Amino acid sequence: MPTVVGVRFKKACKIYDFDVNNIELKPSDQVIVETEKGMAMGKVARGPIERNASSLVHPLKKVIRKAVESDMERLEFNKEKEAEAASICKREIDKYSLAMKLINVEYLFDSSKVIFSFISENRVDFRELVKDMANELHTRIEMKQIGVRDEAKMLGGIGPCGRMLCCSAHMVNFEPVSVKMAKEQNLSLNPAKLSGVCGRLMCCLSYEAGQSAGDTANPASNCCHSNNPSQSQPSSLPGA
Repeated sequence: MPTVVGVRFKKACKIYDFDVNNIELKPSDQVIVETEKGMAMGKVARGPIERNASSLVHPLKKVIRKAVESDMERLEFNKEKEAEAASICKREIDKYSLAMKLINVEYLFDSSKVIFSFISENRVDFRELVKDMANELHTRIEMKQIGVRDEAKMLGGIGPCGRMLCCSAHMVNFEPVSVKMAKEQNLSLNPAKLSGVCGRLMCCLSYEAGQSAGDTANPASNCCHSNNPSQSQPSSLPGA
């Protein structure tokens, strides 16, 4: 049976399985791995553990090596380039008067591509913008339109409860949330009290939805402030 580790690339993101490739690893180790997009740096979140091959997503990517000092320097270099790229992108957005708001900029570990995440109420024709930025940044450009919940997850913040936003602290995926959940819990239907900083219904409305008083047989995915968020992580997913 293959020995695998679960690697997380960002806080509150999915855990992906990788072959340890005969490298001694432990949780919290920083590693360089092979993904479908190229090399990436992540942190060992679980394992190593032997897994049944039939339970894994194939082909299983491998850990290339433990991260070394030069890799950390590369990461810092990318962060500096991200700040520069963000400034260029905002300038070009203003230049073409595009109805879009830049939220995040991310370089792949090997700097082979830079991903610009933005929000917009409508479709945006950014072909000229991409052309100008590609000429200036000399790398591949990807424009990724995201929603307001994704924006909150990326930027983080403090919720009405006074704690970090669940989406940026521990939630991997956004679960469907409805006003019906609030009604079942006898909560005030005041939109201002039910909405999170993203302007949508608060994700935590789903934590106790469908549970009768004292029912603990099938608990919902409760907030990480009272449970271990790793319990709800998927066991095996394809390379990032």
